[in-house]
Amino acid sequence: MGKLAVRALRAVLVVVLTGTVGVQVLMAWALATDPEDGSVPLTLMRLITILGMVSVQVTGVCVWRLVTMVRRGTVFSHGAFRYVDGIIGAITSASLLWFAVTAVNAPGQRDDPGVSVIMAGIGLAILGVALIVLVLRTLLAQAVARDVEAARMQAELNEVI
Repeated sequence: MGKLAVRALRAVLVVVLTGTVGVQVLMAWALATDPEDGSVPLTLMRLITILGMVSVQVTGVCVWRLVTMVRRGTVFSHGAFRYVDGIIGAITSASLLWFAVTAVNAPGQRDDPGVSVIMAGIGLAILGVALIVLVLRTLLAQAVARDVEAARMQAELNEVI
């Protein structure tokens, strides 16, 4: 991975992490100062938003750590699994939070239930992303196993020579 790509990704991650903290602060401030008007359960939506931003933050931090491991050449190690597992967990949490938003929003969509169906479809798509990352985790596990085997074989070869 080139230096420019790493810098660009890290810049994007900094902007995203800063933005999510900003959203969390605004939602917390709104929880404390702005009463519900009764149209939508705003308190619940604000809490879901705060938790959703946490899932984005966890994903961002895990991606940052994985990029660091790539730059150091240590990504094909058992240490990478905790970050990949963190990403899978965060995306799954985001999907569940989206389903919660769909459920909270559904009573207001009785005249047009298609909106709730579309929102549920988006939740399934988010869950699909978590499953894709799970497949990539399996590929990482295979790569780590092959790297360990190659190191073992290299050590045996060094003994012979």
